[in-house]
Amino acid sequence: MFWLDLVGTFVFALSGGLCGVQKRLDPFGVVVLAFAAAISGGLLRDVLIGAVPPAALATWYYLAVSAVAAGACYFAHGTIQRLATLIAVSDAIGLGLFAVVGARKALNAGLSPVMAAVLGMLTAIGGGIARDILINRTPMIFRGEIYALAALAGACIVTFGAAADIPDAITAPMGAFLAISLRLVAMRQGWSLPRARPR
Repeated sequence: MFWLDLVGTFVFALSGGLCGVQKRLDPFGVVVLAFAAAISGGLLRDVLIGAVPPAALATWYYLAVSAVAAGACYFAHGTIQRLATLIAVSDAIGLGLFAVVGARKALNAGLSPVMAAVLGMLTAIGGGIARDILINRTPMIFRGEIYALAALAGACIVTFGAAADIPDAITAPMGAFLAISLRLVAMRQGWSLPRARPR
């Protein structure tokens, strides 16, 4: 789970770093935005389950990974932006990994399957919310994107699999695959949730 967490951290840090470059922030601002995007979901999860200090602050690994991603965005943003599709796929992968890791940690903390799935979803989407708020943009989950729903579906596989005594070695890959696939198919097909229509 630790390595899955680091991979997800790097992917989300890339998304934050790219947004920082697009907003023409200075190098420090790019690193801050990358770090916020990478760890906010995990911070929220750890605080809510009482795992303090949060994993992202207990070691230097998460900051280092975020800084490397931010540096890549700052110095090679042209190349990275040309890989927009790859970044979108990577973001979907990060979503699936964080949903699975968050759900498993919530179960370890004694949460019920339903609430563990919700916390897994919050882990996966928290970084994107923090990133969008910091750059004054409406978070993706409020724009009709099938994003949080994909994370919730993947987290449910892990939590309800655990309730049925199915090993994590089976449910974790299945949950991550479901979340990633649902997100990628929704992007490909242009699926979105219906929006409110005020009269």
